[in-house]
Amino acid sequence: MKLKIILSVILSGLLLTAQAQVKIGIIGLDTSHSIAFTKFLNGADKKEEFKDFRIVAAYPYGSKTIKSSYDRIPGYIDQVKEMGVEIVPSIAELLEKVDCVMLETNDGNLHLEQAYEVFKAGKIVFIDKPIGANLAQAIAIFQLAKQYNVPLFSSSALRYSVQSQKLRKGELGKVLGADCYTPAHLEPSHADMAWYGIHGIENLFTVMGTGCISVNRLSSEGTDFVVGLWDDGRIGTVRGARTGKTPYGGNAVTDQGVVPTGGYDGYEPLLKEILKFFKTRVSPITEKETLEIFTFIEAADISKNKGGKIISMNEVYKKGEKDATKLIRKLK
Repeated sequence: MKLKIILSVILSGLLLTAQAQVKIGIIGLDTSHSIAFTKFLNGADKKEEFKDFRIVAAYPYGSKTIKSSYDRIPGYIDQVKEMGVEIVPSIAELLEKVDCVMLETNDGNLHLEQAYEVFKAGKIVFIDKPIGANLAQAIAIFQLAKQYNVPLFSSSALRYSVQSQKLRKGELGKVLGADCYTPAHLEPSHADMAWYGIHGIENLFTVMGTGCISVNRLSSEGTDFVVGLWDDGRIGTVRGARTGKTPYGGNAVTDQGVVPTGGYDGYEPLLKEILKFFKTRVSPITEKETLEIFTFIEAADISKNKGGKIISMNEVYKKGEKDATKLIRKLK
């Protein structure tokens, strides 16, 4: 059985490289991301660099519990249909029509179950942020992806701002620390910083890289301030705001001075990375980094619940692994 899955994945990868146009399916029309990506790939003013890709089908559902998400679905269905996207009644039917999947469902709690269907079909998948509603779900998704030998990529658009990528590549000096800020509105069904705060955390890890060993969080009704200590002694922070007007951004301290970390540059830079991933089958972000981001998020919640206590990332991850095993057992 495992050999058949591996051969199927290899064959689909070869076909994807050879065929004229890559057919993409969307799961979840409860987020503006779905509309933005469809406009880029199916719109009348489509760029030449996107000519090899088209969104052909969408399964619209979707959160059933988050009102701000499910209220969007009817209108978004109409919008993508106008751009030539077929609406299908199930994920199974979607998978029969497409080569690749964008899992866009806004509710991270649904990602594990939906991604499992995609993995079993051997389809390469991009999972929009958050990859899951908590650390255990994120770990479980990666474990299942490896079991079915399916490439997986997940990211926030904030990672691909021009400035953040320059810092990532060392073009602006060696990063000695960073302080990022972000909107951080809460959704009770998710870990606190997984809903909106994840943008600022992704920005932080983009410029700092992996290696965070401990986290502590100061929290009030309208603000969170999360501090991470890296294994080389560097310190990175994220300020999450729920009051006032807070853009995405921050500052990085480098050996050449203090420079901005970069803000939101739109969805197109992320889309380009997704399409490259669909062609190469190689994720630009490691599993380690994505899971470290979610360990940071989980540790921040634990710190809040313990009055700002410093929390070990290693201990949080070990518990997440145990919880992920239970989730997989329950899913199967």
